[in-house]
Amino acid sequence: MKKSLKQLIIDTATDYIYLALVVDGVEKQSIYEKGINNHSVTIIPFLKEILDLENFKLQDIDEIIVGIGPGSYTGVRIGVTVAKMISYLNNINLYKVSSLALLASYSQEPYVLALIDARRGNAFMGFYSNVDKKLLNIKDDVLENIEDFKGKIDLKYQEVRFGKPKISKLLSSELFEKVDDVHNLVPNYLQKTEAERNKNNGINLKTNI
Repeated sequence: MKKSLKQLIIDTATDYIYLALVVDGVEKQSIYEKGINNHSVTIIPFLKEILDLENFKLQDIDEIIVGIGPGSYTGVRIGVTVAKMISYLNNINLYKVSSLALLASYSQEPYVLALIDARRGNAFMGFYSNVDKKLLNIKDDVLENIEDFKGKIDLKYQEVRFGKPKISKLLSSELFEKVDDVHNLVPNYLQKTEAERNKNNGINLKTNI
């Protein structure tokens, strides 16, 4: 008898935490819930919840798919860290995918602009299309002024800022990439942290004591 393929999906790049348990391409359990800057607190209990509902253990999982951003610096880091930890400790294959692709999969429109607000009129954005029940990437993910980016698009599209991913569509697309070295996987922040910006600007954060 052929063994079922069990996949765990993790994404914490947005205000919403998304976790899904997929068996042979069918989403069996999922959580898509808005957080209050508390993904680090809820992710483990939520993972336990969906596994328990199917009587699975982490060791039963065959593949992990993690959204690597772009998005909230802290949010992205939480999901990627947890995915790496589970993958390494349980010898589970790990795959990465754009968090904007996950967001874009919510839409059924021919063209989709996935957008995660980055403040001050800027956003993390990715432009995708739906073709034959698959999601295709048209423009690489960017961090850019929202109006400037929209001004470059001549097509009619749906803008998506939130919405539960349609994982079956993603699984039939070619947007995942296998992670060969779990330890070297880093989130796609698309922007420098405040510490990096201060370092590049020659600002010394050390206090003179």
